[in-house]
Amino acid sequence: MALVGRQFPDLEVNAMNEMGETFRVNVLEEAKNNNKKVVLFWYPKDFTFVCPTELHAFQEALGEFEKRNTIVIGASCDTAEVHFAWLNTAKDDGGIEGVTYPILADSNRNLASALGILDIFNESYDEETGLLTVEGDNVTYRATYIIDEEGTIQHESINNMPLGRNVNEYLRIVDALTHVQQKGEVCPANWEEGKDAMEASAKGTAAYLSTH
Repeated sequence: MALVGRQFPDLEVNAMNEMGETFRVNVLEEAKNNNKKVVLFWYPKDFTFVCPTELHAFQEALGEFEKRNTIVIGASCDTAEVHFAWLNTAKDDGGIEGVTYPILADSNRNLASALGILDIFNESYDEETGLLTVEGDNVTYRATYIIDEEGTIQHESINNMPLGRNVNEYLRIVDALTHVQQKGEVCPANWEEGKDAMEASAKGTAAYLSTH
């Protein structure tokens, strides 16, 4: 079920930072209380393969997100302690040392379940034994959410496990959302900051297409 246009779930989740501090984060409140956009990206597992490349890519772009009044938060279903171990593993050894944004530790999977992004399927219940079994790893897909200052989800996307994200695309979407908020125009296909946007009307579409 698509969540775009809805409020982000109002849930607190454990998080870890590079200092080894465990604290609680409510993504909805981070957006609303700080009057900032939030980019929340989920990845399957710590100490894996594609995942550290994405965490470092978001770290490298952190300054660009901050210029855009946007908070970056990572997330997986690993525990805070595992996050800290990974944060203390050098990049050359496959670790994420140097990452400074918070990483959610949704180990009870409350938030991931609310978002519907867990790799589980074919649930079956054995009435005789009382056992519920599922197929899948019960970890998250590569889901990404962009939440506005009111806590409304403006973008969601989900990649399968092998497909790494392009961080520049999320910068572009944040730019587009900001343009819509500030200018009242809509952003056509392949729009980037500095390019022409358009009036949200048949006349505006015709004018744009006539010159592009």
